[in-house]
Amino acid sequence: MAKSAKTIYFDQATTPSKKAWKGTNFRSKPRRADKIARTILDGFEKHFTLYQEITSGAQERFEQANWHEVREAARQRIHFYDKRIEETVEILRTKLHISELDKTLWEEVKIHFIRLLLEHRQPELAESFYNSVFCKLFHRRYFKNSHIFVRSSVSTEFIQADRPVYRSYYPASRGFKNTIFDILSDLNFRLEYENLSHDVRQILKHLGRVLPRDKRSESLNFQIDVLSSLFFRNKAAYLIGRVINDYQVTPFIVPILNNEKGSLYVDALILNPSDLDAIFGFSRAYFMVKTQVPSATVDFLMGILPGKSKADLYSAIGFHKQGKTEFYRDFLHHLSHSTDSFIEAPGTRGMVMMVFTLPSYQYVFKLIKDSFEPPKKLSRSTVIEKYHLVKQHDRVGRLADTLEYSEVALPLDRFESELLDNLQKTCSHSIIIEDDVVVLKHVYIEHRMIPLNLYLQNFDEEKDTLYFARGYGDAIKEMAAANIFPGDMLLKNFGVTRNRRVVFYDYDEIRYLDECKIRKFPQSSNPFDDMATEPWFSVGEDDVFPEEFEKYFLVHPLIKNHFAEIHGDLMTAEFWRNKQELIRAGILEDVYPYDKANRFPRPQTKAE
Repeated sequence: MAKSAKTIYFDQATTPSKKAWKGTNFRSKPRRADKIARTILDGFEKHFTLYQEITSGAQERFEQANWHEVREAARQRIHFYDKRIEETVEILRTKLHISELDKTLWEEVKIHFIRLLLEHRQPELAESFYNSVFCKLFHRRYFKNSHIFVRSSVSTEFIQADRPVYRSYYPASRGFKNTIFDILSDLNFRLEYENLSHDVRQILKHLGRVLPRDKRSESLNFQIDVLSSLFFRNKAAYLIGRVINDYQVTPFIVPILNNEKGSLYVDALILNPSDLDAIFGFSRAYFMVKTQVPSATVDFLMGILPGKSKADLYSAIGFHKQGKTEFYRDFLHHLSHSTDSFIEAPGTRGMVMMVFTLPSYQYVFKLIKDSFEPPKKLSRSTVIEKYHLVKQHDRVGRLADTLEYSEVALPLDRFESELLDNLQKTCSHSIIIEDDVVVLKHVYIEHRMIPLNLYLQNFDEEKDTLYFARGYGDAIKEMAAANIFPGDMLLKNFGVTRNRRVVFYDYDEIRYLDECKIRKFPQSSNPFDDMATEPWFSVGEDDVFPEEFEKYFLVHPLIKNHFAEIHGDLMTAEFWRNKQELIRAGILEDVYPYDKANRFPRPQTKAE
């Protein structure tokens, strides 16, 4: 069993045998292998059709400013994939009577499936769907390339869609100003722009800072490329493109907003690489992007977002299951080309999760502990529910996304002995050791961040004190705006990303803010009450006392004064109650994924 599990990592070249290829007669009538392959592909086609339908409605929801439907559609879409997997598995079990694995049969099934993908426009997604079905049906000992797509069998280069993935514009023929007009006019919105001339002037002004007129090439290789599909998320539509000026490539993102009065306006021109990166960050909700050839969209994005991996970008445009596939393949590759050992992740050890990492790989692995010490009063299922809550919620750039896996086999000799001992003591329900592998029965994987409490030990006091005091409080306020109460808000539960953004990553106490009961401390007439070790008044499970948040916010000596000055309202019941009132009134606050300093000034109307 252990040897088969190890095959995932060290025998990736395994392919269907020559005998399997030779014994396959594609000209004969469909046999059982072909029926199985077609059933799986039919399941994928149904999934992709339904996925495209809900994604296609993003523009209408945006134009109608129906923000609650925007959130509900995003939540629903998260579950589409798993539902189609369950349906397909049920068909295979009940109608095609699939139970135990017939190795020869499934080698043929894979060959037939590959054949069906020869002219397919989403072959990589179909392969991942096939993998999910197979892994749902059979034991992990069979998870090797002869049965599933550990390695992809198809190239996604040069797959053609019905319309080009991006459009090109040539300012040399139309002039820069007219070209910008053309680009914005070609977006096919059903609403008019509030003041298109003003928007064009602002774009030209800001673009001129990085591409001044005297630096614009007179050569033929001067063009602006924009993705044909808009990217929708929350209250914005995003136009994404690049300016090519000889050998200089300048990526850009143009956020377009709805004024909720029947017209649109351009809000900013994002050019800074770190801002571009943050808009596609792992702490953001997934975009709604209608794309017939996802691989082509990802290829374009890879060219303008060099800091992002394929896994990051597939997830960002909504194909988070493909993101998992791409991550896993990259992880296997990294394992085979590295020699360092898994160690416990730096930071304060958590009470609910055991967290470890591979120093040469920018991710952490999180296992739920077998039991939780007081005062934690949680069950394993509750912790899983919290992670699912975050997955389907608007993460507003402040909640880290996770990749959830089952039955992951890792080489035993890559584990530091101390870490392995701790895992066996604290997470025995989540791991199995079989000869030369450690099997993680259920694991969450996240981008690695520097815990905020550790980051503050080494930062430049003059430069960073105010910055991180502000970022820490902003993270909590933006989560509150999205109806998230984080619970334990100690510095150790926040991380700092490579772009120096503060992100929350400890979810065991997270809950919806509108379910909390915000209270002020009662006034006692007995002076001895305040000295009691236990509260002298009753405290319910949902009760929250913001006045006691000082123990979170004002502990660190460097930032506490700045924090109290900037975010003192977080320690008042009024702040939290006001947020609840907005949520219950159905008002969704604006949380911008870019610095507000980037926003264009709005033109004054005649009434103003």
